[in-house]
Amino acid sequence: MKCVTSGMKKWMMGIMTGALALSLSACGDSSGTNGNSGGNGGGGAEEKKLVIYTARDKNVVDAVIPKFKEKHPDIDVQVMTMGAQQILERVRGEKANPQADFWWGGTQAALITAANEGLLESVKPSFADKVPAQYKDAQDRWYGEMLLPEVIMYNSQALKKEDVPKDWDELLDSKYKGKIIIRGVLASGTMRTIYSSMIYRQDPKDPTKGYEWLKKLDANTKEYAQDPTNLYLKLARQEGTLSLWNLQDILIQKEKQKQPFDFAIPSSGIPILVDGVGVVKGAKHKDAAMKFYEFLFDEKLRVELAENLFQIPTRTDISKDKMPAWFKNIELKPLPIDWQVMAEKEKEWMQYWDENIKGKGAK
Repeated sequence: MKCVTSGMKKWMMGIMTGALALSLSACGDSSGTNGNSGGNGGGGAEEKKLVIYTARDKNVVDAVIPKFKEKHPDIDVQVMTMGAQQILERVRGEKANPQADFWWGGTQAALITAANEGLLESVKPSFADKVPAQYKDAQDRWYGEMLLPEVIMYNSQALKKEDVPKDWDELLDSKYKGKIIIRGVLASGTMRTIYSSMIYRQDPKDPTKGYEWLKKLDANTKEYAQDPTNLYLKLARQEGTLSLWNLQDILIQKEKQKQPFDFAIPSSGIPILVDGVGVVKGAKHKDAAMKFYEFLFDEKLRVELAENLFQIPTRTDISKDKMPAWFKNIELKPLPIDWQVMAEKEKEWMQYWDENIKGKGAK
């Protein structure tokens, strides 16, 4: 067989050169640079994507994401909703090959744990000095987006205000037996925080008293709802009349969904959860993640979310005059909690609760 012609050689070389160029382009780094900048992201179609893991309520997601898409129509936003603890476990499991770019909605304890495990990028946003030190990571690996006061929730059609527990310990009264419904604890960052706080307030150095307290609460608990939607449904149907939950979601259900819910603030103080966000370490679309980061903390959006979705911002530079009336009328007394200790002990405490207390309180 004769050798290929000169023209054929040129054609084949052209094909090979084009394939090599495409291969090199596909191997380019689109995750941006390391350090405290947003990175250049590398551009290209791959960068025009943003994968968000969120524990936010659907009402919040539906209010925020369309606004972000309107500002950044070139970014394909993909949102996956799950519990805050589930996000931690998923990001941990994907550490070698991160699938998410941005973690939206995590408890302080979960974010501290994630930061300590090297799961979050150190990035310093433009609003860094507007958020107090107690609401952010010292190495800029996460920032608190809002404050979530944890309170007593009740069905206002089934219970008069004067019949609602005035403090945490009153929940243990036998008259509330079978009237309490709790959101499944282990999958919920909110519930893990509340339960860990109940142990901490007894004695953070010796959890025994806290375990006894939770055992008594378990004895009064009718059931553990699998998710917030299930919890709301059961409370609305008066299958139970009391729960423990965060103030923001209670107000959303009460004011927006017209559910018969209200809240009581325990007199001894409440755990005020710092609910935060962060960029996942090794995010494939870091530039897009940083755009969303900045967008979330925009002052105009923070005021809108306070007005419409009852969020309490961590930014201290927003004038109270711009904030809604409900915000001005709320007085919060925080429980004195060392959140670093909570982050270190939460897993141990909750594992013990799950294995030795859940469903055994009445026995």
